[in-house]
Amino acid sequence: MSLRISLLIMLIVAGILALVACQQQASEPSEASAMMMAEAETMMAEAEAMMEEAQGMMAEDSGASRLETVKARGNLICASNNSLAGFGAIDASGNTAGFDIDLCRAVAAAVLGNADSVEFRPTVAAERGPTMQSGEVDLMSRNTTWTSSRDAQWGNFTPTMFYDGQGFMVPKSLNVSSMMELQGATICVQQGTTTELNVQDFDNQNNMNFEYVVVPDNVSANEAYLAGQCDSLTTDRSGLVSTREGFDNSGDHTILAGTISEEPLGPVVPHGDEQWYDIVSAVMAILIYAEAYEITSSNVPTAVTGDTAVDRLFGLEGGFGQETLGLSETVAQDVIRAVGNYGEIYDRHLTPLGLEREGSRNALWNAAPCGDCPKGGQVYAAPLR
Repeated sequence: MSLRISLLIMLIVAGILALVACQQQASEPSEASAMMMAEAETMMAEAEAMMEEAQGMMAEDSGASRLETVKARGNLICASNNSLAGFGAIDASGNTAGFDIDLCRAVAAAVLGNADSVEFRPTVAAERGPTMQSGEVDLMSRNTTWTSSRDAQWGNFTPTMFYDGQGFMVPKSLNVSSMMELQGATICVQQGTTTELNVQDFDNQNNMNFEYVVVPDNVSANEAYLAGQCDSLTTDRSGLVSTREGFDNSGDHTILAGTISEEPLGPVVPHGDEQWYDIVSAVMAILIYAEAYEITSSNVPTAVTGDTAVDRLFGLEGGFGQETLGLSETVAQDVIRAVGNYGEIYDRHLTPLGLEREGSRNALWNAAPCGDCPKGGQVYAAPLR
């Protein structure tokens, strides 16, 4: 048993002893004894929480699977963003909310039966690789681009949940209408991102002669841009839309047409546990196929519908391998009831920003504009069967 776990257990024992002492003193009713009892109850609650953490760490130490560790711990640890509206940010109630956040909540609903059993760990762009390589989180859902090197070095990427491309935003006062008019401009860009590499490639290929203001996170990038330290801010177009939405004078800024990269974004899990990768991938597929089958959080079936695909997905007749994954037969019911389908999540967080799906790459594959069209958008996952 590790030293950390031993210390936790000692604290738990101390909490229990304090509770006993308070109960003994409570035989003489007084305001002081009532306060001591309340304090003891608080200590007991803290002790129970520490016991859960100790159980999770012991599961890790014993070589348990990621699924077993998460269940023993009682919560999912998710690396996330907390400063990008629509994807991951702190809302008016002080909660972490967004498209990427609900993907984590969907996984928690699947493996723990509670979408709120998530510890969100804010992670800046440059920390993402080390965080994943350490295995300290169960999942990262943080507007992260899937690349070959990240897949090899960081972890396994699940199905792409948002397709994007890198663009540029400029103040309207610059009177710039095209990316190619930015020659010699100063560009604000985040360190340790594909954004940084993409803009350098674009610069070299087109002799743009950019100067760079390199910052550690998107908050710093926004501040530098608004302070006039650079002529243009570059990141994924969705990020530019989200960023501009938060400006006091959003109409004073223009997102230039076009992109300079491909940015497939999605969750990533640590290397080393294929079952866990399969679980998270299956949860993403549940979100996608529920929308394809027109099942929402308000009409989740609980009895056989007669539609074979729907009945199989929701564990009503047949299955798609839930038992092999270590999930309940009705896992899809838990997930969709808790967070909704892919479209509901998208409309809840991204549509209000103006990131429309219709006709975009982020429509479902089957959302073709005509009956004979070969495809619609690009949001797709391996069939659940």
